[in-house]
Formats: sequence, C-alpha cells, structure tokens
Amino acid sequence: MDYKELLERVGWGEEFSFYYNGEQYWISQNSEGRYLTKVNGSETQCFKTAEELFQNGRVEESLMIEIWDNINDQF
Repeated sequence: MDYKELLERVGWGEEFSFYYNGEQYWISQNSEGRYLTKVNGSETQCFKTAEELFQNGRVEESLMIEIWDNINDQF
C-alpha cells in the first residue's frame, strides 16, 4: 500500500498494527482523534488527524514518515 492510500484509510477510520524493531505498534482512532500506541508499555501519542499522526508521530526516535519504507510491507 502506498503512503497516500494508508493516509486516506486511516483518515476514514481504519485501524492498523505493525512491527518496528521487534515492537508492536497500533494506529487507532475514536471521536477525539487518531492514536499511535506502542503496545508494550502502552505509550500513546494523540493527533487530531491522520496526516498529523504520520508527520509528527514518533516510533522510537524516528518520525513515522521517516520509517515508512521499513514498515510499508506490513500494511
């Protein structure tokens, strides 16, 4: 799936999980916003839009947009 399609699908409310460096992460949403959660430890970041999540969400020390090529094949 390309980045634009994933952004649209998260914007529509779809939820996804993925792994990065052996850790599981979850992209979810509710009426308050979109969330990026590291499953182990339940570290959650909150964003108003899907675009904000991918532009500002951090996985370890990297932005989601920066690691896209490393996690793309999981979507």
